[in-house]
Amino acid sequence: MIDTATPAPTLEPQDHEEAVGWGQKTIMLTITVVPFVAFVVAGGLLALRWPRAAWLHVPAALWGVAVEWSAAVCPLTPLEVTLRQRGGEAGYSGGFVEHAVLPVLYPAALTHGIQLVLGLFVVAVNTIVYVVVVKSSARRS
Repeated sequence: MIDTATPAPTLEPQDHEEAVGWGQKTIMLTITVVPFVAFVVAGGLLALRWPRAAWLHVPAALWGVAVEWSAAVCPLTPLEVTLRQRGGEAGYSGGFVEHAVLPVLYPAALTHGIQLVLGLFVVAVNTIVYVVVVKSSARRS
């Protein structure tokens, strides 16, 4: 687990252009994380229309559930923090969900219990979706 009591150090960029470049990389990384999380949660719905989407979605959903249930930090979070630090920002401690999502969705800090619930939600939604996908595939055969 990441130490949330110690503030992340700041690295000074060489110049303004370098800081802007690191900032742009941080934004691009963050922009890709949000759709990936949405894909993990609801990507099974794509399989209703395009059954082959399951080949991409199932591993992504399993990975997302494994990260939540193991109380691990997403591997992209340390990369994001490093990019922020290289751009001269302070970065942050903890995970992306704790930093960007939980302050909006939950008043309390992320706990392992919440992570278990989030993982169960992903499993439940996708179990329902894939039962429908399998039944509709069986009817087509």
